[in-house]
Amino acid sequence: MKNPINPFKQRLKEGKPLLGIWNTIGGNTVPEMLAGAGYDWILVDCEHAAIETVEVLPALQAIAAYPETAPVVRPASNDPVLFKRILDMGAQSIMVPFVQTREEAEKAVAATRYGPIGMRGMSGMTRATRYGKVEDYFNSAHEEICLIVQVETVEALGNLEEIASVDGVDAVFIGPSDLSASMGLAGQTNHPKVREAIMDAFQRLDTIGMPKGLMALDVNVAKGWIEAGSQFTAIGVDLVMLAQIAQQLRSEF
Repeated sequence: MKNPINPFKQRLKEGKPLLGIWNTIGGNTVPEMLAGAGYDWILVDCEHAAIETVEVLPALQAIAAYPETAPVVRPASNDPVLFKRILDMGAQSIMVPFVQTREEAEKAVAATRYGPIGMRGMSGMTRATRYGKVEDYFNSAHEEICLIVQVETVEALGNLEEIASVDGVDAVFIGPSDLSASMGLAGQTNHPKVREAIMDAFQRLDTIGMPKGLMALDVNVAKGWIEAGSQFTAIGVDLVMLAQIAQQLRSEF
């Protein structure tokens, strides 16, 4: 069999706006439910959520029941060991947190490539190879891997073109929250200076033809960023939504 096409990477290339949602509740039930809600992509978060790497596999298996929804996995850090495990589980799209320099972007790319180009460890009996059934997987895997780097600080924005121009980087995700903190405006993601910095980053990424996205949990703010050119936009977080509806329901009584 052929290596499965990565729908997320394909749609990014087509330039279609993609709506995403954050999965921060571990297990397979919540990601399965979210996938059935019709989002274009789901981010399985191992950085800020209480989701360990071993829980990525059942999440991927649950999301697979809905082929129109693409899973994206965020490891806890830019760590080749974590990448190796997540990729072997069959993840094709990885979002790397806190990439500050060209060198860190190159490190992330190397972790997604087999030798001699990269340093991904080889194992044939994995979900990624469909347990040995994918033809020529080791020479073709990189074609369907989508590597997203997160640019989240003033320093990273200063290195934006160098980071985004690394061969193997497929998209850039701006982190408004961490960026606001880096600018001395912690939590003020809609502050004019933060918005100006993000707009400048969008324009610079457009100049080099690099897909970009971000998270915005306010509906009107999210729509504004989509109009401004955000190609893959996270518009919700499962735990946030649960907390909000629980509070709302309690207030009715």
